[in-house]
Amino acid sequence: MSQSGRHSVHDSDVLCVIMGGGQGTRLFPLTKERAKPAVPLAGKYRLVDIPISNCINSGFRRIYILTQFNSTSLHGHISRTYKFDPFSSGFVEILAAQQTLTNTSWYEGTADAVRKNLTHFLNHDFKYLIILSGDQLYRMDFRRVVAQHIQTGADITVATIPVNRQECAALGILQIAEDRHILRFEEKPKDPALLNTLHLPAEWHEKLGLQNGGELFLASMGIYVFNRGHVRELLDTPLSDFGKHLIPHAIRSHRVFSYIFQGYWEDIGTIRSFFNANLDLVSELPRFNFFDMSAPIFSRPRYLPASKINGARIDHALIADGCIINQAVIARSIVGLRTTVGTGTQLNRVVTMGSDFYESAESIAQNEREGRPRIGIGAGCKIENAIIDKNARIGNNVTLSPAGKPEKVDHELYYIRDGIVIIPKNGVIPHGTVI
Repeated sequence: MSQSGRHSVHDSDVLCVIMGGGQGTRLFPLTKERAKPAVPLAGKYRLVDIPISNCINSGFRRIYILTQFNSTSLHGHISRTYKFDPFSSGFVEILAAQQTLTNTSWYEGTADAVRKNLTHFLNHDFKYLIILSGDQLYRMDFRRVVAQHIQTGADITVATIPVNRQECAALGILQIAEDRHILRFEEKPKDPALLNTLHLPAEWHEKLGLQNGGELFLASMGIYVFNRGHVRELLDTPLSDFGKHLIPHAIRSHRVFSYIFQGYWEDIGTIRSFFNANLDLVSELPRFNFFDMSAPIFSRPRYLPASKINGARIDHALIADGCIINQAVIARSIVGLRTTVGTGTQLNRVVTMGSDFYESAESIAQNEREGRPRIGIGAGCKIENAIIDKNARIGNNVTLSPAGKPEKVDHELYYIRDGIVIIPKNGVIPHGTVI
C-alpha cells in the first residue's frame, strides 16, 4: 500500500466503535468488579488503551466504547485520560447499555450493541464504521485497512491474521479467493477434512505478502470496516453477533474482503492468555513493544514519583511508577503502580497490578492494630505464578503458589484459574498464610 494511498483517508471519513465485551466470565475474577476493557495491563495501562491508541495513531479520533457490565472504573479511566483539544472534533465516549421506553433489553451481542446505538452513530457524518474489540493486544494502522477497503470496493472488510492448524479450533476461520474476497466463514472448525478445504494455497503466499511459510489459515481478528450505506441494511435483521451471525450472513449477499495483518496479535480472553501476554513483555525482545514511540500506547498521566529500589535483585521485570521495592528478589514479573515489596520477598512469574492510592500512616497503623497487612506485598514472602490485583494486602511470610493444586479453585481468599493463583482486587491475605 503506498504512503499516499494510506494517508488519503481522513478522520472525518471514519467513526470507530470499540466493543466493551460481555460479562468477561473467562477473565474472572479480574472482571469481578470491572468491565473487561478496564482490566489493568503491563503495570500501568488498561486493555482499552490498546484499541484507543491504535485509533489515535491512525488519525481517527472519534471513538465510542460500548459497555454494560461493571463499567464504573472504565468510565473513570476514560474520563480522566482522553481529553482532546476543544477545537477539534475528537472524542472518546462511553455508551453504556440502557433501558428505554421502547427497549428494555441489554446488549445481546456485538451486532445488537451497535444496532441499539445506530441512530446515535448515524447522527455523525462518516463514510466508514470501524468495529473493534476492547480486549486484544496488537498495534495496527487502521488507515491501511480502510485504504484497502476503498481500493477493493468492499462493502465490509474483515481484518484477519494467518494462523496454523492447531490454532483454528479456537478461532473463526475464513476461506478467501485470490483477490482476498471472502467466500466462506467457519466458526472454530475442528474436523480435519473441513480444515483441508480452508487452508491458503501455498502458491498464493507470495502474492498475498505472507512471510511465514508452512500451512496457513486466515482467522478473523474481530475487527471490521463497514460502509455507512450498508450498516443500517445489515443490522436491520435479528442477528445479534458480528462474528457468529452477521459476517457469515453478509458473505452470501455483500462484497466482503479480507485484510491480512501480519504483526503480533493476542486475544486476551482467558486468564492464561492474559498472564502469558503480560509476562512476554518482560522478555528482552517482547513480541509486543511498548517502547515503540512511532505508535505510542497512551494511558492516564498520573504524576507519580520514580520507583525506589532499596537493594533488590531484579531480573527481567517491568517496574511501573511510584513503587518502593526493598531487598527483594524479583524475576520475570511485572510490578504495577505504587506497589511496595518487603525485604526478603521473592517474586517469580508474578503480575502485580499495584494500587490506586498510597495508604496513609494512620490507615497502616489502624490496619496493624486490627491484624490486617498494609496495602502491597509484605516481607519474607514467596510468590510464584500469580496475579495480584489492585489494592491487595499480602501479609508477611506469605507463600502463594498453584503447584500441586487443581486448575480451578474458588476460595474466600483467592482463586485459581488455568493453574494461576489470583488474589482479587482489595483482597487480604493474612500474615503467615500458605497457599
